[in-house]
Amino acid sequence: MDQEKIQKIEKSLENLKNKESRIYFLVQDTKGNPKAGIKYIYDMALSLKNNGYNTIIIHEMKDYHGVADWLGQQYMDLPHQEIEGQNLALSPDDFVVIPEIYGHVMEQIKNFPCGKIVLCQSYDHMLETLAPGVNWTQHGFYKCITTSESQKKMLSDIMKGTSFDIVEPYIYEGFTKKDKPSKPIISIHTREPRDTAKIIKTFYLKYPQYRWITFRDMRGITIKDFSKFLKDSFLSVWVDNESAFGTYPLESMSSGTPVIAKVPNMQPVWMNEENGVWINNLNEMVDVIANFIQNWLEDNISETLYDNMSSTSSTYKNKEKFNSTVLELFDEYFTTRKDSFQEQLDKLKITEETN
Repeated sequence: MDQEKIQKIEKSLENLKNKESRIYFLVQDTKGNPKAGIKYIYDMALSLKNNGYNTIIIHEMKDYHGVADWLGQQYMDLPHQEIEGQNLALSPDDFVVIPEIYGHVMEQIKNFPCGKIVLCQSYDHMLETLAPGVNWTQHGFYKCITTSESQKKMLSDIMKGTSFDIVEPYIYEGFTKKDKPSKPIISIHTREPRDTAKIIKTFYLKYPQYRWITFRDMRGITIKDFSKFLKDSFLSVWVDNESAFGTYPLESMSSGTPVIAKVPNMQPVWMNEENGVWINNLNEMVDVIANFIQNWLEDNISETLYDNMSSTSSTYKNKEKFNSTVLELFDEYFTTRKDSFQEQLDKLKITEETN
């Protein structure tokens, strides 16, 4: 019996050493709608794949739409696997990375002997599908990857027993400063579509003199068009109470487009008084937009704002830093797992020799 266990552990060690152990990333199907959180997961999986790891994207349904329409085919070239009506074959040396919104999936795989990692991008969503009084460790998830130091602190206060690592998203290199004058267009991105409609309708009713200004809803746009449209705009508007990082404002800054935004429930670490216009009351939004338009028409927007925008966004445009952080992290996960298996193997071999 011990000999059989020894062979299985030796096989797991060999898989880990050769990077043949599988790393499964569970993703939500957005039905083709762009979502920064999904890009973050794909970026992580692609980075690992390009560096020799065996990464697989898993999704719940067979009719998964994918991300080729808005991210590009290179992301869909990653191995994909649906789990609808199937038993996910997880070996002890495999890893599964589950977003925080999938508490029910965590419960379903809690008895699997694989490495389990939570990927938490939204503090507001982490308890939605967990039973009252249940935390991640009770489902066997002792590791969590999150996006910022502030979110790590808040998560660690709630999810006792879980250790946290930070991987900051990076801003797509296609977001670059405009080389042409801005057009009279306001790009607007909100989590709730009704907020977009409310802002636009209220603005035109309250400030009919600015009806010649066009609002562009940034939903459902490919990442290349997204970057192009941000460059065209003279102003960007953002409303997302649940965001814990905020890629959209950083993408706007990187494009040289000032941002007016409602401060989310968890203020991003990059947000300060010098790199945008931040408000706490959504009802003030249209008035702040109108005031900005007036200053823009009179050429009263300070160059310091644009300099601070560029300085802030440049911090998050380092793709190499993102890749190295991801690789170092999973190298560490693999090393820890190898050490654990080696310890088990040594104990079994001692027992076998003794007998």
